[in-house]
Amino acid sequence: MERGDREPLVRKSSSSYRTFPESTARRLDKEYLRSLHNKRLYLAVFAAVLGNFSFGFALVYPSPVIPALEAHPSPALRLDQHTASWFGSVFTLGAAAGGLSTMLLNDCLGRKLSIMFSALPSVLGYALLAGAQGLWMLLLGRVLTGYAGGVTSASIPVYISEISHPGVRGMLGACPQIMAVLGSLVLYALGKYLWLVLDWRWLAVAGEVPVLAMTLLLCFMPNSPRFLLSQGKEEEALGSLCWLRGEDTDYAREYEQIKDSVRKQSRRVSCAELKDPFLYKPILIAGGMRFLQQLSGVTCILVYLQPIFKKTSVILKPEYDAALVGLVRLSAVAIAAVSMDKAGRKILLFVSAGVMLASNLTMGLYAHFMPASHNGTVANTTLVSSANLPAGPTNYITLIPLLATMFFIMGYAMGWGPITWLLMSEILPLKARGVASGLCVVVSWLTAFTLTRFFLPVVNAFGLEVPFLFFAVISAGDILFTGCCVPETKGRSLEQIEAFFRTGRRSFLR
Repeated sequence: MERGDREPLVRKSSSSYRTFPESTARRLDKEYLRSLHNKRLYLAVFAAVLGNFSFGFALVYPSPVIPALEAHPSPALRLDQHTASWFGSVFTLGAAAGGLSTMLLNDCLGRKLSIMFSALPSVLGYALLAGAQGLWMLLLGRVLTGYAGGVTSASIPVYISEISHPGVRGMLGACPQIMAVLGSLVLYALGKYLWLVLDWRWLAVAGEVPVLAMTLLLCFMPNSPRFLLSQGKEEEALGSLCWLRGEDTDYAREYEQIKDSVRKQSRRVSCAELKDPFLYKPILIAGGMRFLQQLSGVTCILVYLQPIFKKTSVILKPEYDAALVGLVRLSAVAIAAVSMDKAGRKILLFVSAGVMLASNLTMGLYAHFMPASHNGTVANTTLVSSANLPAGPTNYITLIPLLATMFFIMGYAMGWGPITWLLMSEILPLKARGVASGLCVVVSWLTAFTLTRFFLPVVNAFGLEVPFLFFAVISAGDILFTGCCVPETKGRSLEQIEAFFRTGRRSFLR
């Protein structure tokens, strides 16, 4: 469609947008959603979430690798309890640095280019891990892959929310979590079967593949229309929306809604504006959710999954348990993706927190009451060293930690995993979205670093029950936070959500 053909349609839609009665506008919105072609939108989302696949792959990389490095013949690469905790936790420190830099990258480069930029530290980090000759190369590789993960975790949800429409935004908003889970599951599978014929270093080489595929595909995808409008690139924004929605749809009306929203907001946030509830409320809600999400213990459990299972002497081999938990996690995220736009965000958050509470409490009580009689010789060993010991006599009661962990991961993946990322990108106002999303990621990964760094020392000093009972208390706090602070955004455009925080009128969310 030529520019001359577009402009009358845009002006007409702009007038219609401002003058239609509310009931007529809602009917037109529903008709418009039914007319959209989503194939290109799905392709753009797939290209972006390959970054999350790499993120999930890199996050749980230590789970199968730590046991191999503990037994490595070279002293330069051999891990002990202290170095293993750093190897597992330093990734999150890099992710926090990535989130911090994204506060600048998201608004300077844009969402798409920020995601593409993450490929550089990711490729370099995997190369260092694959060719590591000393501990410093292992740690630097983890920091760089973590940095890339921090950039993608702050940029991809924002990019997806800004190119999606309300009819599928919930489903597509769960895709980053689905791909992260799939990346973790592939890592567990490769960790089990690749070593039969190849060295552990090839796990890092395999991590390069999705990064390169993401970069190649994103070269052909459009940037976010909202970002382009915030940069004054109106023609590019209209072309981007046309590509995403289809040329034969009334995309110009949506374009005018987005344009009106962007026009009301200045490009930069001043310190005085931070006192405005329109800004600080969504930022506090998004940051609080990221903080509580990590305090629930999910990163610790994923990073140290195989050693935890070895210490609790579950009836199956730890590597099989890890893969089984990964499958459960993937299924739960898929269920959340399908039901998010039907059941709503808040109900899934309540269910998710309730399941996590019960699971963490079960795991904590099991570790407290059962260590001596059912964990055999590993009961009095450290968590890391127990990964190399043969399992003691087992009993079917040792299925309890496996089932508790499976239900925890299932609960997390149904709500507090994908919805936290989705709500962060939905409720943050456009003028602060780039900076605030980076800030939320910094909060998230600094919290994750603290927990993963001290998880092993706490377990070895006080027992496995202490962190899990702490995680149970946090899960109870998740329920209260959801009820008191989190708005329901199902089926609402980003402009309607902004109007709610600007005016405080819940009618915008009904």
